[in-house]
Amino acid sequence: MENYTYNSFTLQVEGLKVTQTTMYPVFFALLLNYLFVMILNVGILILIIIDRNLHQPMYLLFCNLSVSDIIGSSLIVPRLLSDILRPPSERLISYYECVVQAFIIQMFGTTTHTVLMIMALDRYVAICNPLRYTSIMTNRMVVKLSASAWGVALVLVGILLGLTIRLSRCRTLIKSPYCDNASLFKLSCESVFINNIYGLTFTVVLCTSSIGSMVLTYTRILTVCLTNKNKSLSSKALKTCSTHLMVYLLVIISGSILIILHRFPQYSDYRKLSGILFIIVPGGLNPLIYGIQSKEIRQFLFDKFQSNKCLSSNRKSISVFFS
Repeated sequence: MENYTYNSFTLQVEGLKVTQTTMYPVFFALLLNYLFVMILNVGILILIIIDRNLHQPMYLLFCNLSVSDIIGSSLIVPRLLSDILRPPSERLISYYECVVQAFIIQMFGTTTHTVLMIMALDRYVAICNPLRYTSIMTNRMVVKLSASAWGVALVLVGILLGLTIRLSRCRTLIKSPYCDNASLFKLSCESVFINNIYGLTFTVVLCTSSIGSMVLTYTRILTVCLTNKNKSLSSKALKTCSTHLMVYLLVIISGSILIILHRFPQYSDYRKLSGILFIIVPGGLNPLIYGIQSKEIRQFLFDKFQSNKCLSSNRKSISVFFS
């Protein structure tokens, strides 16, 4: 279907190249990963909502990452799963649905960066200005910061996609497993110079801002921890920061690989794989990392397990008594 129909509203997604023998193993592997991502993120959201001990700015801000992962995975992976079971010629998508997919995937990546920058600010205030932390990081401030993270991403991505949808289309083949901005503007036979300039500026500004904020905040945090005489407090601070830093490195590495591979068409298969991993890997590991490192989450799960165990034990005792 790689024809030159002008401004066609029906597009074909190239998707993953799977054979009859690998189709079902790939399908079930991807499905299991998707369920893993959804269970972990929905689970962490429920834990934070029902446990009052987790109603802290750090965890409330982390909810933004879980929401982003749920939305991104839900709009991309189910469509990808259905395409795996179809022959390449039947992997069709409407232009408008493709634009929505591209918008969501760009929002997913951008919001992750903006939220992690705000979480770095939260850690900075908590460690470098602990006496004023509760007065600065109020619930109202958390809401404002969360809204700004999504608002900045919405404006930046809105302009990015706006520049793309203004272009006419002379091709119909999306050479990716799903629709993204780069794949969309490659459908055009017009000059995409402005798109490339804005896309490059967008990437540089976002990455420079996030990396710069991480370097500045963590340099200051490390300085305070090294000069602080309270070793226990410094150790706890560094532990919470290491969790945040692991999540950030995971996002920046997976995103960078995807951006770099887009510049090398000869590695299209690797780019497709990295595009899928960009959605699944951070989405699955982010709540896992926070769950393992968080003392509050571990304590909540332990208490629930113990209460269920005691309840089960009491039921058995009652059953034995009446028998």
